[in-house]
Amino acid sequence: MAATATATNLDNLKSSVAGLEQISENEKNGFINLVSRYLSGEAQHVEWSKIQTPTDEVVVPYDTLAPTPAGSSEIKNLLDKLVVLKLNGGLGTTMGCTGPKSVIEVRDGLTFLDLIVIQIENLNSKYGSSVPLLLMNSFNTHDDTQKIVEKYQNSNIEIHTFNQSQYPRLIADDFLPLPSKGNTGKDGWYPPGHGDVFPSLSNSGKLDALLSQGKEYVFVANSDNLGAIVDLKILNHLIEHKNEYCMEVTPKTLADVKGGTLISYEGRVQLLEIAQVADEHVGEFKSIEKFKIFNTNNLWVNLKAIKRLVEADALKMEIIPNPKEVDGVKVLQLETAAGAAIRFFDKAIGINVPRSRFLPVKATSDLLLVQSDLYTLEDGSVIRNPARANPENPAIELGPEFKKVSNFLSRFKSIPSIVELDSVKVAGDVWFGAGVILKGKISIVAKSGVKLEIPDGAVIANKEINGPEDL
Repeated sequence: MAATATATNLDNLKSSVAGLEQISENEKNGFINLVSRYLSGEAQHVEWSKIQTPTDEVVVPYDTLAPTPAGSSEIKNLLDKLVVLKLNGGLGTTMGCTGPKSVIEVRDGLTFLDLIVIQIENLNSKYGSSVPLLLMNSFNTHDDTQKIVEKYQNSNIEIHTFNQSQYPRLIADDFLPLPSKGNTGKDGWYPPGHGDVFPSLSNSGKLDALLSQGKEYVFVANSDNLGAIVDLKILNHLIEHKNEYCMEVTPKTLADVKGGTLISYEGRVQLLEIAQVADEHVGEFKSIEKFKIFNTNNLWVNLKAIKRLVEADALKMEIIPNPKEVDGVKVLQLETAAGAAIRFFDKAIGINVPRSRFLPVKATSDLLLVQSDLYTLEDGSVIRNPARANPENPAIELGPEFKKVSNFLSRFKSIPSIVELDSVKVAGDVWFGAGVILKGKISIVAKSGVKLEIPDGAVIANKEINGPEDL
């Protein structure tokens, strides 16, 4: 941020934003509010000595939840209070795909979105319920998603889409909106993080419509988390205990040390992110012993509470400044996260859920896991193979040759068996035959200029391979 950012900057910004015809008054006001908060320096500092580990009343162990009611009419009553909302604003660009990430094929020719629809359809068919699916798109994914959801029009599920806010990127030097300088293409704008789900749900009119249908809770999750399926035990618990907000957390592994964690702070539960932690405490924050859980971004929120807090303009989540560069111009985008809203809701809790509820696909190494024999597909849900003894998944590291989905798929005749694999590193010009079995700890790194082909049916266990002579 330029040191000269002052009240004058804000006045100039307001007049520039007023002239942006591409966005609504709600978006203009939301954006100005966000920038004002940022400029006022109201960043929330956490006093390390005041942090307390949450008790089991605050972060409830999943195995202590009451069983789901047995009768199908009781289950229908539960489900009829529920809405499922998937965060669908992301593009598949990091995996070399165009369009929304949710249309990448995950398994058996089915995309993330197909699996989500199948899961909810099955619930609606089984119990005679009417759980709707909401997709929060960004301006990046809206048009494509509108076309894609047409294929589900004969499904036993109501699908609604709405857009999250579209905010202008700020030029770092003078704090003016990039689009006012002539950059009116998509690069001039950004979606302000998933904390925007609450005002956008309200601004779109969807929130009032859902409340008028008697809906009470929304289950919010990332569209790429294959573990985020409707859980009746959680829903039942929240309704019984009148909790306004619930964050699903799960035990950290070494791969999750940067994930936000739940703490008790000044009598409330709140999310602590690594960005809020002073440098001298970062090592402690990453410690699995001290902070044992992290946020899965599976959130259950009471709709009436959302309405109350949005209308009171009370959701002032921590601002995440995200510096970028567009055509050589340094810009800033200010974002918020939905998990940080936990401290504004009454009777907010965490539930410490099994790891199976957190199965995100962020890279082709994750695709390898979910396409392998480590998982099967049942009713749109990926179920872990009980034949694997180790509760943790294998560590998979794939080189840049495998980064794009198309390259990844072309390099495997079929996905190897990895039920007995501990870890694998693959890099270089490596090609896998069909029916390959990988076990233990493996490194397959082709020497520069060498094409390394793993033959059909090869069984590789605890081995380092750099060339054909090592096979």
